[in-house]
Amino acid sequence: MESLFDIRKKELLTQCEVSPEIFDDMVKRVERFVTPYAVHLRREEQRQHARTYLGGLMSDLEKKNSESIAYRYDQNRQGLQHFIGAALWDHQPLMEVLVGQVAARIGDPAGVIVFDPSGFPKQGKDSAGVARQWIGRLGKVDNGQVAIYMGYVSEKEHALVDTRLYLPKEWTKDKKRRKQCGIPKEIRYQTRHELALEMLEAHGSSLPHAWITGDDEMGHVKWFREALRDQGEHYLLAVPFNTTVRDLEAPRPEPSHSGSGAQPKRKFESAKDWAQRLPKQAWSNVTIRHGEKGPLKLKMVKCRVVTKTESRCVSTKEELLVATQRQEEDGTWRHDYFLSNAPAQTPLEELGRVVKAEHRIEDSLKRAKSEAGLGDYEVRTWTGWHHHQTLSLMAIWFLTQEALRGKPLTPAITVPQIREGIAMSLHKICDWGDPVRIARERTRRLERNELARFYHWKKHNLLAPLRIVQ
Repeated sequence: MESLFDIRKKELLTQCEVSPEIFDDMVKRVERFVTPYAVHLRREEQRQHARTYLGGLMSDLEKKNSESIAYRYDQNRQGLQHFIGAALWDHQPLMEVLVGQVAARIGDPAGVIVFDPSGFPKQGKDSAGVARQWIGRLGKVDNGQVAIYMGYVSEKEHALVDTRLYLPKEWTKDKKRRKQCGIPKEIRYQTRHELALEMLEAHGSSLPHAWITGDDEMGHVKWFREALRDQGEHYLLAVPFNTTVRDLEAPRPEPSHSGSGAQPKRKFESAKDWAQRLPKQAWSNVTIRHGEKGPLKLKMVKCRVVTKTESRCVSTKEELLVATQRQEEDGTWRHDYFLSNAPAQTPLEELGRVVKAEHRIEDSLKRAKSEAGLGDYEVRTWTGWHHHQTLSLMAIWFLTQEALRGKPLTPAITVPQIREGIAMSLHKICDWGDPVRIARERTRRLERNELARFYHWKKHNLLAPLRIVQ
C-alpha cells in the first residue's frame, strides 16, 4: 500500500507536466500585449523599438541593456539607445495602462498596496540621482541610485505597478549635473515618503485595496503614517526595533504616594524591550502562507500604544503595535515590529496576511531584476532611467500574466520557466542561432571594443597597435 507521501509525490510530479499549449503562439501574444501601450508612442519607429526592447528584456541575454538587445536583434545600437535614453515619449501613460491591467487581472477588495525603496549600486557621479546613500541590496551606505516602488499584492498574485527615482538634496541645486542628465526643471526635491504618496494619489483609486504597507524605512516617519490616516487608509507599516512606545494595555504602576495627585503613567520603552518582557503565552502562532520549504509561520502579538516621534514628542494618536517572530533557515529568530491604525480587535490572521504582503514586494523586485533586467540599465539620463524601468515592469507583468494563464494547465509553472520558454521561442522565430547572424553580433561587439581601444591610444597621440596573429 502506498504511503501518503508517495501518493503526494506522484501528484506533485503530475502538476509539473508542462502543456505545449502554454507556449503556443506566445510571441504573438507579446504583440497583442504591446498594443494598448504602443498607442501612447507617437511614431511607428518608437512602437517597433518598444517591441524589440521588450523581447530583449524577456530573452536569455546576460545583460539586458539597449546595446546588448540591439545586437541580439541584429541592429546597430544607436537607434535603440536613443529610444531609451533620449527619445521624447512620456512613460506615465504606459504606467497607467499597466495599473489598469493589474487591477483587472489580480485586483481584489482585500488587496494590499506596498511601498518599498530599492537601491542600485553605481560607479561615478554622472547618473541621475546617484549619491552616497543607503543601498539596501548591499546593506550599507554606498554610491548608487535609489527608487521607490509601488507594488500590489492580492491572493492571486503580486506585481510592481509604478516607480519614482529618488533625487537627493545635493542634486536639486546642481544645475550642471541636472542639465547633463536631462532632469526636468519642474522636478524638485521630494522625500521618499512624498514620492510614495504621489504614486498613491495617482493610482490608489484604480487599485482595489484594504491596506497600505511598507518596510521600516517607510514606517518610521510619523507624518507619513498620519497622512495615510488622513486619507482614510488602513496601514500596517514596519518600524525599527528602537521605536519608542507606551503600552496602553499594561497595568498602571502603583502610586508612590497617597492622595489625589496625578496618577503615575506607564513608562516608554523600545518596541524590542516591550516584546522581550512579554511572557511566552502572550504570543500566538499564526500560519500566514505555504512556502516552498514548508508553511511560513509567525509568532505574533499586538497591543494598543502611543509613540514618541522623531523629535521625542508624544503622539496624540493611538496605534496598534504588532510584533512578529519568525525562525530563519539557520535556526535564528527574526523579530519585526509594525505600527497600524487598524482597530484593536483586528484578528492576528488578518494582520499576518498584510505582513506577508509586505514581504511579497521583495519577491516582486527580485523577480523583475532576475527575469526582466530591472537593474541592467546603462543609462545616465532621467528620461532613460524611467523608460527602462517602465518597459521592464511591462515585461515582468507579461511574464506574470503568462504564468497565471498557464497554471490551469500546469499548476507548478513559474515565471522563470515562462521566461526561459519565451526565450527559446524567440531563438527559433528570430533565427538567433544562425551562424551568419551570430557572426554579425560578435562583429559589432568587437568593433565597439576596438574603437574604445583606438580612442584611448589616440588620447596619447599614438596609433593603437594591430592585434598580432600567431
